[in-house]
Amino acid sequence: MQHIQWFPGHMTKAMRMMEENLKLCDGAIYVLDARASFACINLNLLKIFNNKPVLYLINKSDLISQSDLNKVIDWFKQNNKPCLATVGTSQKDGKAVYNAIYSLLKDKIEERKAKGVNKALRFMVCGIPNTGKSTVINTLSGRKTAQTGDKAGVTKGKQWIKLEGLELLDTPGTMPPSFENQAYAHHLAYIGSVNDDILDIETLCLDFIEEMETVSPNLIKEKYGASGETPLEIFNSVCLKRGYILRKGEPDYTRGAKAVLDDFRKGKLGKICLETKEIKIYDNK
Repeated sequence: MQHIQWFPGHMTKAMRMMEENLKLCDGAIYVLDARASFACINLNLLKIFNNKPVLYLINKSDLISQSDLNKVIDWFKQNNKPCLATVGTSQKDGKAVYNAIYSLLKDKIEERKAKGVNKALRFMVCGIPNTGKSTVINTLSGRKTAQTGDKAGVTKGKQWIKLEGLELLDTPGTMPPSFENQAYAHHLAYIGSVNDDILDIETLCLDFIEEMETVSPNLIKEKYGASGETPLEIFNSVCLKRGYILRKGEPDYTRGAKAVLDDFRKGKLGKICLETKEIKIYDNK
């Protein structure tokens, strides 16, 4: 199994910026990827929130089954963490986010009204890279105000977006400085939150196929018409079935790996949830 670590230099600067600007905010919107909700929780980021209210958005919820989504939501509710399942591009979900924010700060809003203060609420939007933060902001604003992309690290600096009665601070995706939990590290790599350029993409795909045999047995075989018993045999078969072959007739693992992981990230392999609860696996190698 590949050991994954990724903490670009700009993230230290981003964390400092977020800590400074949080003083100006009434709360935070923490965007998670529904397929790996618990891997997406950066404990270092949570520490800077202090007593600020946090609304967790279980985003890209259309990429997992309703039963798995219910399990994830139940965990957040049981742990007294306000949450909302969302699809970043959904206008309906955007309105639900608006309502949830106002519900979360109902008492503060009433206090301001009583004092005759009509001030916009300020929320920081944060999370791991590539969870859909900017897409959520664009949906809430009804226009393209934040840059989006399908790879980690699109948002580089802070940006305030003014809406009706609400101001949102778009922030860069931030990773923890190190991954003690390699199960989480792999899940973040699978969903595209870790830059592919620093990964051994072939080994990552092999790890993914191995995990899929536990999460959803025979899924890869059925989707690609592949055969084999071991992850490597299945990977070989996928490459051959897709025509990813080198000149000497050997499997082109690089093309095969990119194709399989891309299919997963775009939801082409079906509704797959990597986690429905916290994973207590630590690897300090």
